[in-house]
Amino acid sequence: MTADRLLIGSVLCLALGLGLIFGYCHGGASFSAAYPVGGASLQVSLTTTGMPAMAGFALTVVGLLLLIWAVVDAIVRHIELRAEMTRQQKSLNT
Repeated sequence: MTADRLLIGSVLCLALGLGLIFGYCHGGASFSAAYPVGGASLQVSLTTTGMPAMAGFALTVVGLLLLIWAVVDAIVRHIELRAEMTRQQKSLNT
């Protein structure tokens, strides 16, 4: 697989996973701004139960793994391309 297909797959898995988690959650969020800034706070409380919690977590983990794989694959292919260009330059110079 190429890095672009891996990236598309990872984005889809992450979107589906996080969509399930946030779509079926109940909870609340609050933000408090204060001066000095040290007194500011952000509180987020999310609870997702049942099948969406399990499927959302699994899809999110798969998406993260695919994203890591895509980044490593892109780096390796870039290094291979640079090595091939260097070999071609050397063969042209001789």
